[in-house]
Amino acid sequence: MVFADRRAAGRYLAEALPAALRAEPVVVLALPRGGVPVGFEVAKALRAPFDVFVVRKLGVPGHQELALGAIASGGVRVLNADVCDWYGLHERDIARVAQREERELARREHEYRDGRPPVPVEGRTAILVDDGLATGASMRAAIQAVRLRNPARVVVAVPVAARETCAELDAEADEVVCASTPAPFGGVGAWYDDFSQTTDEEVRTLLALAQQPTP
Repeated sequence: MVFADRRAAGRYLAEALPAALRAEPVVVLALPRGGVPVGFEVAKALRAPFDVFVVRKLGVPGHQELALGAIASGGVRVLNADVCDWYGLHERDIARVAQREERELARREHEYRDGRPPVPVEGRTAILVDDGLATGASMRAAIQAVRLRNPARVVVAVPVAARETCAELDAEADEVVCASTPAPFGGVGAWYDDFSQTTDEEVRTLLALAQQPTP
């Protein structure tokens, strides 16, 4: 299954969600930036409140594309011990990377919401959405961080993911919905015709649209 773009993937994902979710009080939380167009379509289909949940990957110094872990709102930090050990990373190395990403996390939270407070999560089913999962480091951080807000349940929902990552996250979330788990996986972008970067402006626009009353 190859998706035309992220919004098409969101519509496909919405159809794959269990029907029981439509009967629960839910809030859809998208991991920016790529998860926002996907989450927007899911929230629209569920007629649910929509917000961002900011997570930042921590890249290995000199190998930024490789995640040593991630941080999320609420001061949560998740590390990949195997990667840290392999590259001989010490706490001071990790702290330098984390400090830079914490500044960017704070900037994005402020900019995306345009002064709006976060959508309440307590007592609701929190559906965490991204455009796909490879290692799942960012999603692990999101799961741990969102639990600090006392949701009734935490559901992970993505259009495409590595099968083994979905299985691993199943032990951390209350429910995991991976609409497509192709093998070999080859990376999230391989399953999109248009995987161009989602811009900050697109994130702000979709969040603003989500605040408008549903006809």
